Amino acid sequence: LADVKNGKDILAVKTLGFAETLEGCARHTGVHAAGVIIGKDDLREYLPLSTSKNSDLLVTQYADKYAEHVGMLKMDFLGLKTLSIINDTLELIENRCGEKIDINSIPLDDAKTYELYQKGNTIGTFQFESEGMRIYLKELKPSNIEDLIAMNALYRPGPMQFIPTYISRKHGKEKTEYPHELLEGILKNTYGIMVYQEQIMQAAQIMADYSLGEADILRRIMGKKKPELLPPEEKKFIKRAVAKGIEEKLAKSIFETMAHFAGYGFNRSHSAAYSVLAYQTAYLKANYLPEYMAAVLQRNKNDIKKITSFMDECKRQGLKVLGPDVNESEYKFIVNQKGEIRFGLGAVKGVGKGAVESIVEARNENGPFKDIFDLTKRIALRAANKKCLESLAYAGAFDSFKGVYRSQYFYKETDAEVVFLDKAIRFGSKFQSVQQSEQIAMFGNDGFAVSNPEIPNCEPWSQLDMLSKEKEITGMYLSGHPLDNFKIEIDHFCNVTLNQMNEDLLKFKNRDITIAGIVTEAAHRTTKTGKPFGTFSIEDFTDTKRFVIFSEEYLKFRHFLKPKEFLFIKGRVELRYRSDDTYEFRINKIQLLSEVRNKLAQSITMQLSLKDLSDGFIEELTNLINGNVGQTRLNFKVGDQEEGNFVELHSNKFKVDLNNKFLESLDQIPGIEYKLN
Repeated sequence: LADVKNGKDILAVKTLGFAETLEGCARHTGVHAAGVIIGKDDLREYLPLSTSKNSDLLVTQYADKYAEHVGMLKMDFLGLKTLSIINDTLELIENRCGEKIDINSIPLDDAKTYELYQKGNTIGTFQFESEGMRIYLKELKPSNIEDLIAMNALYRPGPMQFIPTYISRKHGKEKTEYPHELLEGILKNTYGIMVYQEQIMQAAQIMADYSLGEADILRRIMGKKKPELLPPEEKKFIKRAVAKGIEEKLAKSIFETMAHFAGYGFNRSHSAAYSVLAYQTAYLKANYLPEYMAAVLQRNKNDIKKITSFMDECKRQGLKVLGPDVNESEYKFIVNQKGEIRFGLGAVKGVGKGAVESIVEARNENGPFKDIFDLTKRIALRAANKKCLESLAYAGAFDSFKGVYRSQYFYKETDAEVVFLDKAIRFGSKFQSVQQSEQIAMFGNDGFAVSNPEIPNCEPWSQLDMLSKEKEITGMYLSGHPLDNFKIEIDHFCNVTLNQMNEDLLKFKNRDITIAGIVTEAAHRTTKTGKPFGTFSIEDFTDTKRFVIFSEEYLKFRHFLKPKEFLFIKGRVELRYRSDDTYEFRINKIQLLSEVRNKLAQSITMQLSLKDLSDGFIEELTNLINGNVGQTRLNFKVGDQEEGNFVELHSNKFKVDLNNKFLESLDQIPGIEYKLN
């Protein structure tokens, strides 16, 4: 660059001059999501202000650090959804249990809460719910709030490398060592590891008699990695430490250790505040699971991926999540008296707050609705209009009305002008008009009895059609999943989920992977050169992903690319054609998911522990096998689970039918693990 700058190319010299002028300038303006600038007087006296791009909000034209340099105070006020979840949970607890909990007074040594952390059962809680964190929690087995504060600070790029050391030292597998005995007091809680910025400051005070102000300046220099300012500080630190009787070599080593940790040391007060908040969420989940998960679902109702994950977590915890019901639901997710979560009507597309208020008010005044006609007679039909009632019917909110299934609401008889739901709405509207007319005063209520419209006869929707409409209206499947009948195949023969592929495909590079799902859309196309290819999207229990298939593979498998087809797909993650760094999933085999079990499951191997082999256990298993005779070979692995010693046995007498009922019954017998081979 120096040669160019001093060269004869005038354009190049000018370009470099402009570049030097522009270097370090902000390329665009941005507004901190939670930053607030505070001054003692009108900010216009100290700072250039402007309005933000999308609102009339005043923002500074100085960046944060320059605003501080002219005497302003910069504060971050983070608005956390977690606080709303906690507040909603407390409200639900009070409504159902009558308990009024002060969340700031809960015990910080609750056994159930730490058991939740030790099991890594933290999905839905604050700060500690990632997969990696849950793995570390199971190893750490936190037993006090200090463990949580330290883990919160360590679980970030940089200090994460010290988590195994922290865990080993906590459990006594590794000796806790300190850089110097004088530092034991400040490093004891973190087992000799410098985790927090405050520990860096305290070390400077203890080892080299730094004042608080000097220690804070040292922390900033180390933390912001300003190498030009480190040598004078190092010299000062070593000189003062030596004056206290510490060897120069050791003082230098301690300073280097401090500088190393300060580069990513976390503010302890920040970690503590977040960890206490996280503990509060874990406490509520551990002690009031239905209420907490209802609040989590409510606050995430617009995020399909998250709410699906949380619904799965409810299932894992044995917690029922019931679909919307006009006879029990409210606007938000609630917990009924049985401890079941009931879907909120406000989470159904096309259903407004006014409509829900009308439904709940009518229900509270005169009891549950007997049928669709009773509903339309009693609610405000201007608020709960046709579109609203259609959405409720699609979502299953009328399923508690006996003798009517969802398809009937949308069935139009041959000689009818409108569908049945329209008839019910017109009936309700007419009834309300008559009720409000002056004729009531003359004849009384009995003079205007109107018979209910006749309910039409028609076939119910298929399970797949019903679920598709549910998802269209609520964003998720409520009464089941299209893949429920293939869960066995997916659990035993697929090695990757679509969510895993979407999150990080590179993790599977140069690997063979198997996926399964239902086709949600497909298209058959032609390239510019006239070659045919196909695009299709599939959905599994976790996510949706789009695929493209070309050449011979397309010609071989194109007949599978149809919406509502259940597919089992094998392929490999390889470098894209003519690319050095872009990987893609290349499909090499597609087959129907319905054929997989018969083709791939040649045998079933049951793993049994010797300690479980009681007479009752053997009798129950034998009866189950005898009741499901088929063509699949049966093998056993019997042994000691703790020792890991097993003997393999092959049954010549018994063969079984791998139907869903048999495998579900097998899952219900404690002590049996099985694998399809």
